Amino acid sequence: MNVVPKHKVFVSFHHGDQRYKDRFAAMMEGDIVDKSVEDGDIDNTMQLMETIRQKIRDNFIQNATVTVVLIGPCTWQRKHVDWEISSSLSDTNLNPRCGLLGILLPSHANYWSGRRNCRLMPPRLADNCMGNDPFARIYKWSDNSTCVRGWIHTAFKRRKGRPPDNNRLQFGRNRSGDCARGWV
Repeated sequence: MNVVPKHKVFVSFHHGDQRYKDRFAAMMEGDIVDKSVEDGDIDNTMQLMETIRQKIRDNFIQNATVTVVLIGPCTWQRKHVDWEISSSLSDTNLNPRCGLLGILLPSHANYWSGRRNCRLMPPRLADNCMGNDPFARIYKWSDNSTCVRGWIHTAFKRRKGRPPDNNRLQFGRNRSGDCARGWV
């Protein structure tokens, strides 16, 4: 029997999708070590953007081995999601690179369409899902923890292979536009 090890997983998501984050955490409890930022973990009211980025990177992502991006209708707009993906893809002495995968939520327009509109995905994640041998993959939401555990393990194994694309400038602010339509 092939046993999949427990991985340290950072979950990146838009807080409008909190119910899916909660479902994910409950489903994967015991199968992963959740390294995610929770509401109230970081006081961002009086801190500079770079300080917030550093806290996320050094206090949460540093010990993670895989980053899971929960992709809801507005995730593509969020600066914190972009920063978290960027930090996950960086490979430094203090913060080794994480594996990366996206999970398309049932609330997302692409979930039911049968095709993917990259303009409705976090751009940095979409960049890494291109080509025949992409660094990252996107899956549709599943309530099957064994299946999700396999996706996480696959991302973990791929993190040391092909280098990711982390060349985009990081978002300076949240993007605007209609969540359902994509970039405006």
